[in-house]
Amino acid sequence: MSSDTYSAACIDLAQRLADASGEIILGHFRTNIGVDSKADATPVTMADRDSESKMREMIAARFPDHGIIGEEHGSDRPNAEWVWVLDPIDGTKSFINGVPLFGTLIALMHKSIPWLGCINHPALNQRWVGGAGQATTLNGKPCHVRSCQTLKAATVYATAPGYMTPDESAAFERLSQAVYHRRYGGTDCFHYAMVASGWTDIACERVSELHDFAPLAPVIENAGGIVTDWNGKPLTQTSAGHVLAMGDRTLHAAALKALNWDM
Repeated sequence: MSSDTYSAACIDLAQRLADASGEIILGHFRTNIGVDSKADATPVTMADRDSESKMREMIAARFPDHGIIGEEHGSDRPNAEWVWVLDPIDGTKSFINGVPLFGTLIALMHKSIPWLGCINHPALNQRWVGGAGQATTLNGKPCHVRSCQTLKAATVYATAPGYMTPDESAAFERLSQAVYHRRYGGTDCFHYAMVASGWTDIACERVSELHDFAPLAPVIENAGGIVTDWNGKPLTQTSAGHVLAMGDRTLHAAALKALNWDM
């Protein structure tokens, strides 16, 4: 299989994974669905588990040699050359409260580097796909980040301050003081999609796991932006989860300087 054909097959599978998971998730959205608590006290539902199970089944059928790392059902060959990373519902708290900003995150890693990403918001009918040699699209149409003249004119988004340690909060506060506007909200992964589409400038936060951040870099970078950790290093399978996503690449160094993070 040629590289172009392989890329097309992977993109096609990512689209089909988003279709299948979205159908399952929307079947439970705004219903009286049961909610369980995981060991870390975060909520999980049948929609999370069933949608990930379906995606894993589809990956195994199409690419049986690929590995899978999923939020709900663990790892299968995580050291394979190609590894899919799945977060069936990023924002389960939003999902169980009827808020439509939850998303499904899908990534394909190649040799531990994010290569293809998908941010799917089924309740909004909006889907971003980027990577595998292709520019990022929103519902099949090209999208692009926006430019920002100075860091002082930028807006930064994060989910909530409570997800950060005191040291992380201090770093984020330094960045917040350097920009025009800081916004918190239950946007979950949506604010990264906002960066990719040029609707906002920066998303910066500490996200917990690989499945939370692996899909972000291909989507934003193939829309013209840049995604690194807080030290300016590219995100990989071993990154700690400090994410700095910038629409305007020329302001990246200034944002890193404002964060002043060296841990």
